[in-house]
Amino acid sequence: MDRTQRRIPGQPLSIPTAQPKKKRTLMMSFFSKVSWKLRFQKWEPLKNVFFILAERARDPSAKKRHMAMRGLGTIACETPDKVRKYKRIVLDLLVHGLYDPMSSEVIHESMKTLTTILGKSQGKGLGSFFIDITLQTRTLLDDESDGLRYSAFVLFGQLATFAGRKWKKFFTSQVKQTQESLLTHLQDRNPQVAKACKTAYRACAPYLKQRKEYSFQSEEDQRNPKLCRQLSHCHPELLQYFYANKIL
Repeated sequence: MDRTQRRIPGQPLSIPTAQPKKKRTLMMSFFSKVSWKLRFQKWEPLKNVFFILAERARDPSAKKRHMAMRGLGTIACETPDKVRKYKRIVLDLLVHGLYDPMSSEVIHESMKTLTTILGKSQGKGLGSFFIDITLQTRTLLDDESDGLRYSAFVLFGQLATFAGRKWKKFFTSQVKQTQESLLTHLQDRNPQVAKACKTAYRACAPYLKQRKEYSFQSEEDQRNPKLCRQLSHCHPELLQYFYANKIL
């Protein structure tokens, strides 16, 4: 039997207010409804919900994988306290979605949910997932899709904020490799992406500080002339911020 037609054990048979002929369509849109959490909890314990989402997160259908990521986002927004208990499972599914090889919608939904979780948890408890998330987010900063670029800059800015002492050395190297993208997208064709990039640049600023290893160097020599020229031309207020915080 085709896998997409097989009912997952424990899945509710129908929604009380749904029309029988539209069962499949309603089930696919089920996760996107605001009342999704309240309805689902009447039928299934939360651990079973995660089991169902885990199944769908690895389904051959991109649409089902997308809905699984959206379902995780709904749980993260509405029941953040319960997400903490299953945090490693949730993060594993989201990172899996972040690296989806076929669907940009799955990737986009994963990034949005990761941004929500990072914000609510203040970046705590990511463990080694921090590396996986950072590496993949970096690759999306130059994506052709405006939506993906926007979400990538928002997420990258949050990673910069919550990197902490543990990941400081790793994230510093990532920021230095990303500096060209940050500069480029300060003038992104999409104003919202440019704004998100500017916010991310501010969050990354502490990682751009130059080490003053040679005391005989003048202040002017220690500055990055290319960066200063570009910022003075397109974002003088950001350059002033860097000077004020002794980043340049």
